Amino acid sequence: MTRMKRASELLQIAVPRPVRLAGLVAGALLAVGLPGALPAPAPAPPPAEGGKLVPIPIQLPKPMFEGTPQNVKVPNLQKPLGRPRDPFLAPAGVTNVGKGKPVTSSDMEPIIGEIDQVTDGDKKGADGSYVELGPLQQHVTIDLGATHEVFAVLFWHFHKTPRVYFDVVVQLADDAAFTKNVRTVFNNDHDNSSGMGVGGEMHYVETAEGRLVDARGHRARYVRLHSRGNNANELNHYVEVEVFGRPAK
Repeated sequence: MTRMKRASELLQIAVPRPVRLAGLVAGALLAVGLPGALPAPAPAPPPAEGGKLVPIPIQLPKPMFEGTPQNVKVPNLQKPLGRPRDPFLAPAGVTNVGKGKPVTSSDMEPIIGEIDQVTDGDKKGADGSYVELGPLQQHVTIDLGATHEVFAVLFWHFHKTPRVYFDVVVQLADDAAFTKNVRTVFNNDHDNSSGMGVGGEMHYVETAEGRLVDARGHRARYVRLHSRGNNANELNHYVEVEVFGRPAK
């Protein structure tokens, strides 16, 4: 008796016949790709471009109100997470490349404040820390000065009291007029009232955490944020906008 034959006999003794048959059937299904086949091992995720991923350096302002907001009656409203937001991971070396960068707006004569407050680093949210733009649809545009890989856009409209801002749209582009390589990375305009397409994102209540949008490393020089009033009034506000990225190679 050969060693291979002896090993086969021992295997048949050790493994019950129903189990052996199930294994043979599953193996046959796997070989021909039929339903019921044993799942193939999941492929290892590809290495992240740019090396090791680390949390981006976010410094949050002190909350202006405590607890879960009540009686905010807005359709398609996202439920509060109930805990701090998870760290956002990006390649090492990514920083807030928007700080201090020039800002333009559809309303260059704000009702309150100055346009350059949008990137001045003050995120407190109290009176004097935000700019108030006119009613209906307005936007602010940040010029990064050169093309950058943009991984995240973090912004605060207003967090002194709970509010919901409408038609929030975040876009990236290669030119200041937003005619070249325009990409929308966030849009909660559910009825296209601002004319930039129907968005799939939900409304949300403003808090001291701000709203963080994944920009997926898109290359762009300009970042534009739109809004169309809020549930308290028709005005638009910005406390701060941070753009996390790195110069494009």
